[in-house]
Amino acid sequence: MSNLQQFLASKTYAVAGASTRREKYGNKVFRALLASGREAYPLNPAQEEIEGHQAFPSIADLPLVPEALSIITPPAVTRKVVADAIAAGVQHIWMQPGAEDEQASASAREAGINVIDDGSCILVLLARM
Repeated sequence: MSNLQQFLASKTYAVAGASTRREKYGNKVFRALLASGREAYPLNPAQEEIEGHQAFPSIADLPLVPEALSIITPPAVTRKVVADAIAAGVQHIWMQPGAEDEQASASAREAGINVIDDGSCILVLLARM
């Protein structure tokens, strides 16, 4: 199974950088996961609710550990999100275009996490399904 297939086979997802603004990629990725029938949780420390779902400040605040994490944050924030994901036991991380950080990717891989950081976009993949 490819890295992408492993990510998409997950049962639970979190979206770091989820946004209340529908034109932002963080909102589009969250909505696309929900629209594809997946259980997803928005992560945004500045919001209480996104698209009618309770938002959480960080992975540690979620009611469960998501199997997969999609990251749509600036690289400096990505490092912190990945550190939290490693600590929580997340199995799959997909850094969306612009969120990639070499240090964070290396740390996640060293922790045994399936990492997608090749510039591919989950929105393109989900649109094909």
